[in-house]
Amino acid sequence: MLPVDEARAIATDGGVPAEMAELSIFRVLLRHPRLARAFNDLLGMLLFRNTLPHRLRELVIMRIGWVTGSEYEWGQHWRVGHTFFDVPAADLAATRDWQRHDGFDAADRAVLAATDEVLERGAVSAATWDACTAAIPAASPEERDHALLELFMAIGAWRMVSGVLRSLEVPIEDFTESWPPDGTPPDASRVHG
Repeated sequence: MLPVDEARAIATDGGVPAEMAELSIFRVLLRHPRLARAFNDLLGMLLFRNTLPHRLRELVIMRIGWVTGSEYEWGQHWRVGHTFFDVPAADLAATRDWQRHDGFDAADRAVLAATDEVLERGAVSAATWDACTAAIPAASPEERDHALLELFMAIGAWRMVSGVLRSLEVPIEDFTESWPPDGTPPDASRVHG
């Protein structure tokens, strides 16, 4: 990883917000500034300029972090989902075994099923696509199309992020908890992806 000061200087010159340079993933990615900027632009759009409800996206990311065994992704989005997007901690934790959680509605269940199908088979089934189309809230057909496209881009993007984080062994930051809420990682024999 780059030292924080060096990463900040590169970020500023490369069109990446300087505060992102404090994150371990950007301290690695800023070794390739154009790649870091493209990465930041995609994830920034999906996080902050999105149509898909924040809650649904955060549930997807948490599920991916758990299934793939990405400590960084799980820890970061525990903090992001709960602190910035008000997703209840019980719901974030329940993504570990979402089929048994009574607190999920039809939209939550549809996006989590879609996430599992993409992780397991690389694609979503027609039935799950229909469930997502029916359950994801949207004010218009165009907004629904945008939300659905964002859903599948989010699944693909954070699946990719998990692989990058794990492959490059990017460490969690000092301000990030390891496997919240209870410090228990997934069973390594069940991790895939």
